[in-house]
Amino acid sequence: MSPANEPRLSKAERTAQAREKARQIREAQLKKDKRNKLLIGWGIVVAVVAILAVVALVVTQNIANNAPIADQGPTPANANVHGGVTLLKGSDVTKSAASTVSLASLPSAPATKPATITAPGAEAEAGKPVKVVAYIDFICPICKNFESTYNDQLTQLRNDGKITLEYRPLGFLDASSTTNYSSRAANAAACVANVSPEHYSDFVNLLYAQQPAEGSAGISDNDLKKMATQAGSADIGSCVDGKTYRPFVKVITKEASVIGVTGTPTVFVDGQQWDNKTDFTTVLNAAIAAKK
Repeated sequence: MSPANEPRLSKAERTAQAREKARQIREAQLKKDKRNKLLIGWGIVVAVVAILAVVALVVTQNIANNAPIADQGPTPANANVHGGVTLLKGSDVTKSAASTVSLASLPSAPATKPATITAPGAEAEAGKPVKVVAYIDFICPICKNFESTYNDQLTQLRNDGKITLEYRPLGFLDASSTTNYSSRAANAAACVANVSPEHYSDFVNLLYAQQPAEGSAGISDNDLKKMATQAGSADIGSCVDGKTYRPFVKVITKEASVIGVTGTPTVFVDGQQWDNKTDFTTVLNAAIAAKK
């Protein structure tokens, strides 16, 4: 029978058919809504889990970064017990064997601040190039400015054999980051000094070139490792992860405070503290002339 010959539905039948169709549409919509609610619910669960994972990672990292540091520990090879790595001509540094340092071995701070700071191991040496010793902090913007202003001259004078340049990185400004970045960066620099001293200067330059803002989290440990590799260093992964030289940084930072260092950069030229006001090149040239 063709559709044209099909019997007409009664009004009641048409009403029933419409109701059935409406019921089917409602059921389909309810199933769709339920499915969407489930998807939204699972999406929220996944998002919450992801957020909790990130929070847990941050908390774990902060706990690790702020964990107590031992009061004694090893020094890296090629660094002295006062925290210094001494740059000579080109990529050469003063070679030395690893040692140990301890807070217990430090002298007591004087009752009153000394009028003149005497930095151990910074004194002039007869017949030797002028000795420049700089207490620095890798998140210190004034230190970066010092490097930007004088690094080329210092490098040229080193290559000419007229000076040596000793960096003593401190954790002075740990409170200026949320992750003790100053000490972490100083530890990474010590790691480089230990395994690849010829790339120490390159790593220091890179740390300043990518200096994080004060108050930030600073550069992550993973990125510090990558930066060391970028500077040409051998792998420092286990050294950074193990905080191998954090006790070393702790001790030399305390020693700097004991002798009267109150800020960075604090720079000595043949044992005499630079006043941070006089043109540094003038001070250097005077010291070099006095050696002749």
